[in-house]
Amino acid sequence: MITLDIFSDPICPWCYIGKARLDAALEIRPDHPFEINWNPFMLNPDMPPGGMDRRAYLELKFGGQQKAVAAYLPMQRAAEEVSLPLDLARITRTPATRNAHRLIHWADQEGRQSAMVSALFRAYFVEGADIGKPEVLTELAQKAGLDGAMMARLLATDADLDEIRSRDREIRARGLEGVPAFVIAGQHVVTGAQTTPFWLNVIDELAGRA
Repeated sequence: MITLDIFSDPICPWCYIGKARLDAALEIRPDHPFEINWNPFMLNPDMPPGGMDRRAYLELKFGGQQKAVAAYLPMQRAAEEVSLPLDLARITRTPATRNAHRLIHWADQEGRQSAMVSALFRAYFVEGADIGKPEVLTELAQKAGLDGAMMARLLATDADLDEIRSRDREIRARGLEGVPAFVIAGQHVVTGAQTTPFWLNVIDELAGRA
């Protein structure tokens, strides 16, 4: 197996699209060599625990609603190309994601990491759920096959919070400035929401060297 470390944030639209494109390639090549690990990168590491109003966030980030619409238009088109559901109008809050990253971390210990990532993406980008709320995260964890009661107890503590923050700082210190980012075999870094044909080529090249 070859490790494929993915750095992403559950509120990153290009991460959502990038996962869909990668998943399509993995379905076409079910004998792929990848062992996939999801790693934390917080788009807004200083976001207050309660998050903030989505419109206010977009105003701050893009400098106005029209600029925000222009920035998101390519994402909507990319999602449509892979028939990926995306309902940005339903999103009313931009949440802090450190607790979501903790769930992804705990899901890894149960072998449910990809399921947890998928649940978070869908909740945020399709249902407009506030994935910063512990009760929302608990429900999503249960749907992803985790022990909901245990996740609720852990979310009520600071368990592994320092680790998530430390891993986020570490990858930034190594030069990563945005996501999605993919590290193949611990050596080769690929950034951006790469296309399905790109991943098919990578898988075929790796198979050819085997």
